[in-house]
Amino acid sequence: MIRSMTGFGAGRGQVRGEEIDVEVRSVNHKYLEVKARLPRELAALEVDAVRAVRERLARGGVEVGARRGAARGQLAPRVDTALAEDYARAFSALRERLGLPGEVTLGEVLSAEGVVSLEERTVDLEAAREALAAALGQALGALAAMREREGAALARDLEGRLGTLEELVAGVEQVSPRSVEAYRVRLQERVQELSRGLAPDPARLATEVALFADRMDVAEEITRLRSHFAQMRSLLAKPEPAGRKMDFLVQEMHREVNTIGSKSQSAEIAAAVVSLKAEVERMREQVQNVE
Repeated sequence: MIRSMTGFGAGRGQVRGEEIDVEVRSVNHKYLEVKARLPRELAALEVDAVRAVRERLARGGVEVGARRGAARGQLAPRVDTALAEDYARAFSALRERLGLPGEVTLGEVLSAEGVVSLEERTVDLEAAREALAAALGQALGALAAMREREGAALARDLEGRLGTLEELVAGVEQVSPRSVEAYRVRLQERVQELSRGLAPDPARLATEVALFADRMDVAEEITRLRSHFAQMRSLLAKPEPAGRKMDFLVQEMHREVNTIGSKSQSAEIAAAVVSLKAEVERMREQVQNVE
């Protein structure tokens, strides 16, 4: 079954204190284009993220967003021991000089400016890699499920449009011989009118009608259209990506319909061609979203 190119998925991975949340979005694209936005400290894992997406998807514009969670806390306290020793000596010297009682306490030293600070905890890159893989796997699974659901809806729509196209083509096939007969009658009447009532040469009339029928014959185009319809149905039933092949088939359908329109001089066929073009165009718009 075909799949859509639009979808969304999210996932979370937690390994040895590293927690990573991932969101994946995909939209229509002629090829597969993957953009990954990871935190600065996880920049080394961007290649892994892009590779994982390429292994699962064939087409679409895909955006991967990741952020580190707070499983173990991203900030850690840092104590400047050398600065603390300097503060302790300075406080002791000041107490002695001023003749103040007591001793310098740990609380006084720790509360001094610059002794204790918070800094970003160093990332465990291997744990983050495993957490990212787990989160991305969940997100891509959810994305694929959504694309499959939308793909099923697309398949139903395309099947319906193929049925409409087949009905219109059958109508053209039925009307086409009548247009040749109508031309023969009009030609005969015109010749009689110009020849002042004399009977036209049957052989010459038959030749002209045969030439017209050959020019207006659309049997070849109808055969090719039906072949395209059959190929489209075959692609709808296959599990592998088929969007680009479908896009080519729709272009070929449009070309055959244009040829039928250029050959025909029948008002009925001209009206059918307008309807055929409209359905093919609607199909083309839907196919643009098939992976």
